[in-house]
Amino acid sequence: MGFFSKILEKLGIKKDDDKSVGGEAKGGLKASTPAAPVAPAAKKPASSIAASGGMAARAEKDDMFEKDLMKKPVAMSEVDVVAKLEGMAKGKDLNWKVSIVDLLKLLDLDSSREARAELAEELNAPADVVGDSARLNVWLHKEVLRKIAENGGNIPADLLD
Repeated sequence: MGFFSKILEKLGIKKDDDKSVGGEAKGGLKASTPAAPVAPAAKKPASSIAASGGMAARAEKDDMFEKDLMKKPVAMSEVDVVAKLEGMAKGKDLNWKVSIVDLLKLLDLDSSREARAELAEELNAPADVVGDSARLNVWLHKEVLRKIAENGGNIPADLLD
């Protein structure tokens, strides 16, 4: 499990490529499992169609089947990251909205220089910020919040600028 995955886990978010037991993907949506191939329906003789309710009944069944296939998937619900972090921050002197170190501490994760370097590598930090600790911390904070938003967390736009 990567460092960023630990952040998502602490926030109750699963990454897109993570699958939980039972075939559920991120957001509680069921991952589709291909069913056994269905052979095209053989044409029935006219006498058989008439006996089974006629052409109208068959057409109605076909329409219902097509409508089921056309249903849109349910939208993934967002995790209220701000409310969760605000609740966790109560009584603590941590400014998670500005500081990557405070954000990691609030999530009870390693906030050491080495841990942040690991996170920077995982998130593909640009070479020009890696050598400057202050610039790296600012970049990491913005990038972590951006990635949380990409994975279903509701991060306000003013924190992503």
